Amino acid sequence: MSWNPALDPGCPDAVGVDSIETLIVPRARDIGGFEVRRALPAPKRQMVGPFIFFDQMGPAEFITGQGIDVRPHPHIGLATVTYLFRGAFHHRDSLGSDQTITPGAVNWMVAGRGVTHSERTGPQTRAAPHALFGIQTWVALPEDKEEAPASFEHHGKDALPVIESDGVKLRLILGRAYGQTAPAKVFSDTFYADVALAPGARLPLPDDHEDRGLYVVEGAIGVAGRTFEAGRMMVFRPGDRIAVAAGPQGARLIVLGGATLGGPRYVWWNFVASSRERIEAAKEDWRRGAWGQGRFDLPTGDRDEFIPLPER
Repeated sequence: MSWNPALDPGCPDAVGVDSIETLIVPRARDIGGFEVRRALPAPKRQMVGPFIFFDQMGPAEFITGQGIDVRPHPHIGLATVTYLFRGAFHHRDSLGSDQTITPGAVNWMVAGRGVTHSERTGPQTRAAPHALFGIQTWVALPEDKEEAPASFEHHGKDALPVIESDGVKLRLILGRAYGQTAPAKVFSDTFYADVALAPGARLPLPDDHEDRGLYVVEGAIGVAGRTFEAGRMMVFRPGDRIAVAAGPQGARLIVLGGATLGGPRYVWWNFVASSRERIEAAKEDWRRGAWGQGRFDLPTGDRDEFIPLPER
């Protein structure tokens, strides 16, 4: 199938370097022997489309018995997206969801007015040496959905649309792109995809989305005569026809974007909102506890501990 009928054939570098509106080098931090690289929010860019938070988890190797334990914690005003390249996570939330995610599948949790969840390495995974490598993102909700009820969707690897053509394999995780639509329910125009490129293969970005960006997960790509290695995020100027080419070792990318949200968002800890008042109310509700009697409850099957509200 045609990737983009409006894209003239030819060299993918036939684009000016000024088409790259923002280049982001993620900040690396260690969380107990496990490295996370955060690309969004960045000093010069809060969001790409509705995406307001973008973390690369790992790659990390664990010996038998070790793993990740993200204790129960709250969210408001956003949807979380968990997508793995390697490894597994056990998700539990206050809606009663109990789901292990594996590579190629997607967990889509809409916080709305409030939800609590935990993510841990399950006992079967801990029983042997294992790896973990993936991406976690937050999607900011439109203002009219910030107080919506929480929800959770899991879609397995086989449920996500896959497009293969000319050395490109693309799995659409969220939203719409290249004539395909992913199954998760989104609340604004969105696209989010996992792309594997063979050496020299070319990928045109969709030109029917306002905001477009990409993150180089592995390998390298060429854009406008420049080479960008793994661990770089680029945000492109709206309206330009953009294509990228994989380097001699190939590349793996996350491409993302969509419609610009109406107005910036406040971000504090795990809370995202269009007003400070919403965040202050959520802070007080989490500080108070009273699980199951108001905004927040603890996840079913994981109620023995939680992350307290930061004192800052």
